[in-house]
Amino acid sequence: MIVTIRQALNRALGDALEADPDVFIVGEDVAGNGGVFKVTDGLLDRFGADRIYDTPISEQAIIGCSIGAALSGLRPVAEIMFADFAAVCFDQLVNQMAKIRYMSGGQTGLPVTVRMANGGGGAFAAQHSQTGEHWFLNTPGLKLVAPSNPADAYGLMRAAIADPNPVLFFEHKSMYNDKGELPEDPQVVEIGRAAIVRPGESATVVASQAMVGKALEAAEQLAQRGVSLEVIDLRTIAPLDYETVGASVDRTNNLIAVQEAPVGGSWASTLVTEIVGRHFESLDSAPAVVASDDTPVPFGEAMERAWLPDADAIVSAAERLLKV
Repeated sequence: MIVTIRQALNRALGDALEADPDVFIVGEDVAGNGGVFKVTDGLLDRFGADRIYDTPISEQAIIGCSIGAALSGLRPVAEIMFADFAAVCFDQLVNQMAKIRYMSGGQTGLPVTVRMANGGGGAFAAQHSQTGEHWFLNTPGLKLVAPSNPADAYGLMRAAIADPNPVLFFEHKSMYNDKGELPEDPQVVEIGRAAIVRPGESATVVASQAMVGKALEAAEQLAQRGVSLEVIDLRTIAPLDYETVGASVDRTNNLIAVQEAPVGGSWASTLVTEIVGRHFESLDSAPAVVASDDTPVPFGEAMERAWLPDADAIVSAAERLLKV
């Protein structure tokens, strides 16, 4: 059946709540209003106020509550309305949530799933448009998930909620209405496993979330000229699936990483470093990174479009890399 990413996430949350009485949802406007992006719409009617909790406007309270609940044996799903607002509760995320399992010698799990709407394209300006997953890459103990289609959104959400470790789950707000196939009996998707969404031979293009679609557009354009791009959807930012990407680079001998963020401190930088170190002999040329400018996300629609990488930028990078 064809559904939107929003519908797939809603079903995943409902199925998780139904399957496990320890699962509950907490966040601003997640109950009565169904969430600002309507991902939790209808869940209050199905499961009641004991399972779906509205909170004050306090990210620190939401994450603090979730940490305590998880330590008590529950499985909270916390919503931070915009990924940008994770900065408000950064200490709790990186110094508490990420480290409790390690500091307890593995005796204490922390099964918290933190949902965050991220990404640009909606003219929400610099404080509401960032891809915040890059902030957490230097924090061992956190898994970072970023799906790009309904089936992965469902499968990765179910995997995140079942995981004994904290998972930050990023939902691209410009993609909530994107449609795709969701099986009648959807499957859990393994966290940490990338997907080859278009096989190719000339170069490996690695992308996540909205950039996956841009990479596929670029691959279609170049295919008309006999250039075959292999497109990989990371699906998970941490852990990064170096094995799938590396095996692809061994076949194509070229790498292009595409991300919606500046280069510094990003998954693309990390990926390129690891692939060069592990697969140097396979590379015919230096890897290319297609990324946003090193500025805050602009507010003006025309400026934001210019800031976001597009298919033409990927085509240009491939032309330079492959000299076509």
